[in-house]
Amino acid sequence: MNLAKIKTGVYVCHCGTNIAATVDVGAVAEFARGLDGVVLARDYTYMCSDPGQDLIKQDIKEHGLNRVVVASCSPLMHELTFRRACSDGGLNPFFVQMANIREHCSWVVDDRQDATTKAKGLVAAAIQRVHYHQPLDMRQVQMTPTALVVGGGIAGIEAALKLADSGKHVYLVERESSIGGHMAQLYKTFPTLDCSA
Repeated sequence: MNLAKIKTGVYVCHCGTNIAATVDVGAVAEFARGLDGVVLARDYTYMCSDPGQDLIKQDIKEHGLNRVVVASCSPLMHELTFRRACSDGGLNPFFVQMANIREHCSWVVDDRQDATTKAKGLVAAAIQRVHYHQPLDMRQVQMTPTALVVGGGIAGIEAALKLADSGKHVYLVERESSIGGHMAQLYKTFPTLDCSA
């Protein structure tokens, strides 16, 4: 895709007061509006809420957005939420980039001006990164639930047993002639004085 045709929408979340108490989210959105390829930038109280997601879906359709940046909390928490919202709006879900301004700015920087400056930097980086995203398609492939555990010491044996208990077929590989590692060389174990073998 030609970079000149990229239309990015930027959404800055207040996260209630989690972000807005430390970061000037309005200033971050205003800053984003001036960056290359950005068609619109908004700040909203809770981007992960249904109305917040609806805002993204509506903007994709009305403004022809083909990239989305969400400045909010950790991608571990809501990346799938925003990917799903973009997909519902007709955009490939992999054209979304998150900037974690909660954990990386508001929760770790005390000074409001410094936190806002850092948030602007993270948003600018996310906007640059999303320019180069390529469309991806989800695929399902058949898998064989099998595991290989290398090392037949106590940790390897325990890992193999846990995997087997979860229904996996397990191959346990040990380079020595017997399993048990250093534990098998001990006479008794503490505190029960059981035989180590």
